[in-house]
Amino acid sequence: MPDVDLEVKLAVYRHFAGTARRPSAGEIGATLGLPGDEVLASFRRLVGKRVLVLDDDGASIRMAPPFSGIPTQHVAVVEGREHFANCAWDVFGIVAACGGRGTALSRCEQSREPLELEIGNDGPEASDWLFHSAVPAARWWDDIVFT
Repeated sequence: MPDVDLEVKLAVYRHFAGTARRPSAGEIGATLGLPGDEVLASFRRLVGKRVLVLDDDGASIRMAPPFSGIPTQHVAVVEGREHFANCAWDVFGIVAACGGRGTALSRCEQSREPLELEIGNDGPEASDWLFHSAVPAARWWDDIVFT
């Protein structure tokens, strides 16, 4: 395989998009015909490239932006599957990655009011939503889980 990290990255994203859940190193290894330790080594290299964020166990995928490997209040519903996103903004990325049509579900962090927005091939329906991040974009990767 000419570029193991590229193949692992693509397999991870295909898995998230197709199943709405994070893959294990074993699942990626089975898909690509690679041993688990080689997949885990690739995961670590992809962390260094800011492609993945692993859980504290060093093996489970916490984030493959825009996909979240853990449940969050930010959900993209595409073709009946509920994909967890890392933040409200990432919901849009998931809908785009999974076909361009879906529903964004989140909540207002000020009022706790549930938010729902339809997203089509031409973008989201009109809304007065605002996206706010307390951390400047240039600093997100200083602590991406907090951000």
